Amino acid sequence: MDIFEEIVMMRRTGRRGALATIVHTNGSIPSYESSRMLVRDDGSIAGTVGGGCVEAEVWAAAKEVIETEQPRKMTFNLNHDAAYDAGLICGGTLEIFVEPILPQPTLYLFGGGHVSTAVARVAHQAGFAIGIIDDRESFANAERFPMASEVHTSFAEAYEKIQPNSSSFLVIVTRGHKDDMRVLAWAVGTEARYIGMIGSKRKVLSVYRALEKEGFAPEKFDRVHAPVGLDIGALTPEEIAVSIVAELIAVRRNAPNLPHKSIKLSEAARLLSE
Repeated sequence: MDIFEEIVMMRRTGRRGALATIVHTNGSIPSYESSRMLVRDDGSIAGTVGGGCVEAEVWAAAKEVIETEQPRKMTFNLNHDAAYDAGLICGGTLEIFVEPILPQPTLYLFGGGHVSTAVARVAHQAGFAIGIIDDRESFANAERFPMASEVHTSFAEAYEKIQPNSSSFLVIVTRGHKDDMRVLAWAVGTEARYIGMIGSKRKVLSVYRALEKEGFAPEKFDRVHAPVGLDIGALTPEEIAVSIVAELIAVRRNAPNLPHKSIKLSEAARLLSE
């Protein structure tokens, strides 16, 4: 199968991988510039970058690239180095670029109000597939969200059909505390890469405390980003959308030093008394 066809199929099915490409050669090497090798998330490969120890090192690097989602460039000086045996003692140099192959991230917006329409537009432009969930058909529809690949008009139906994984981002922006609580109770039990909930610290804590009374362990909320979005002083729906999508991108790209705003239940007494 053509490597690029395989990549398209992998992305559609939610699989990960890494593509190694020879980007520069000098002297005599056992392959040619632009040779490619695809390493799938299960370790299997398609294509080749020359075989031998070089290929073994590239395979190991590709596994790291899949894990970290960060590309890297590798340089091999083959200059008759006996370390590169198995036919690779060729007296040349080659550079190989290894890049991650990742599924398209999907943003599921729970709530179809003004903030969600703004977030959907910005996130779609940033490369996210969009899913909309709202129990009001007048809010969750193709006219309001023409970019959406999924539209659900029942929360219960969405819980059954959506299976969040490491490429899924969940943002909770429903119209009330009760719906926020029910969505969050479902979300923290999924494998979603990102869970965010809109609202003030007071509102977020009240939702946490209500769920704790229902038997949810406090640590379940440690990975929730709340209040959602980066703190840029946003006020309008459009500004809030920028702050939320910026945080989604930072998580997607594994940005260093990203502040995690998870509120601990231990803060409840102080914050709720303010």
